Order: sequence, then structure tokens, then C-alpha cells
Amino acid sequence: MKNEKLRMKSGFVFEKELGYGNPITSKSLSFAIRIVKMYSILVRRNKEFEPILKQLLRSGTSIGANISESQCAISKKDFVNKLQIALKESRETEYWLKLLNEVEIINEKEYLSLYSDCEELSKLLTSILKTTKNNMKNS
Repeated sequence: MKNEKLRMKSGFVFEKELGYGNPITSKSLSFAIRIVKMYSILVRRNKEFEPILKQLLRSGTSIGANISESQCAISKKDFVNKLQIALKESRETEYWLKLLNEVEIINEKEYLSLYSDCEELSKLLTSILKTTKNNMKNS
């Protein structure tokens, strides 16, 4: 793995590239890093929103954990199950990001940056799941 610096502005990570061969694994880890960094900053500034921020932390980091776990699946069905959980977590993360933006805990720029990355993960997961399920039906 390449050890590259996080690009930060106002304490938020906007770009991160990791040297993994699997794009969804790299993207989900980069996203989780951003979520952890954002949580640590926001929880200090907005202690009263800690329960909501913890929900975002859980769902945002769970995406990559489930994707990583899917890489060692014992069957195609197990692989699909792990990725479906990751997709559900990405949708939950999108919800928490929308909520934090609407109540002005994060600004529009932060929201759009994180939301677009999360949405990209959701689209990748949806595509992988569709392809895998089609391959399972045809084999």
C-alpha cells in the first residue's frame, strides 16, 4: 500500500488515493478515513449531536468493512450478502449526510464532496451485485 498524505482543508479530507488493486476496496477505505476524520472534528464542535455523528461513523465505516469481508466470502451467496449489507450501509450513510447538511452541521461543500463519494460507492456496489447475481443465475 502506498503511504500518501491526506489532502485536507479546514480539517476535512477531500481527496485520498490509496494504492490497492481493487477500486471499490480503495474507495471505501478512503471514504471511511474521511468519515472518521470528520467525526473527530465535528464531535468536538457539536457535542450535542454526538449520537447522530456516531450513527454516521458506524454506517460510513461499515461500508468498507463489509466490502473487505466480502473478499474472503466462502461462497457466491456469502459474497452477495456482504455486498448487500455494504449497500444498505451506504444508503444509511447518505441519509445521515443529508440530515447533517439540512441542520447545518456540515456545509454544502462538505456535504456534496462526501455525498458524491458515498453515492459512487452505492453505484459500484449496485453494479457488482447485479453482475454477480446475473452470473449466479447463468451458471
